Amino acid sequence: MSRTEIRITGFGGQGVVLSGYIIGRSCAVNAGQHATMIQSFGPEARGSSCSSTLAVSDTEILYPYVHRPDIFVVMSSDGYKMHGQDLKDNGTLIYEKDLVHPKFKKGQRAYGVPSTRIAESLGKAIVQNIVMVGFFAAVTKIVPYEAIRKAVKDSVPAGTEELNLKAFDAGYNYYEEAYGKE
Repeated sequence: MSRTEIRITGFGGQGVVLSGYIIGRSCAVNAGQHATMIQSFGPEARGSSCSSTLAVSDTEILYPYVHRPDIFVVMSSDGYKMHGQDLKDNGTLIYEKDLVHPKFKKGQRAYGVPSTRIAESLGKAIVQNIVMVGFFAAVTKIVPYEAIRKAVKDSVPAGTEELNLKAFDAGYNYYEEAYGKE
């Protein structure tokens, strides 16, 4: 792998920062790689634009900032409007297909998942971000399945592990069903 840059956007309350933390943790702790994360959000916190950026590498990361991500995970249309043009020309776009309607550039790969609907079908819309993390894991294969699944289990509040692991598996399986034959 060398260096891979990732941006995750959405609005406050969607679990954008936790998603970035889980991906970074799965790389750095569970897969023996290096990861840095920077988060930003509006002064309103809930409901305002929120972003998490990660640099992941198999070597030490000396510069943590991300300008043109290789992978862009989008959970809200505002996040896409703010940062959609930053995705590298050959980058991968992963988006919440019920909330985001992106315009694709030639050379970019795009994968949509109804993560909110899937989370609601599990009984809790709040796990939408974990559905997205599962989908991200299946699309990118940047971290082994068990490593990122363990990061989910170790990062969510005590007592919610079972639901969050179901959400992770649902996102992962959605990719396999919708795109797995690519």
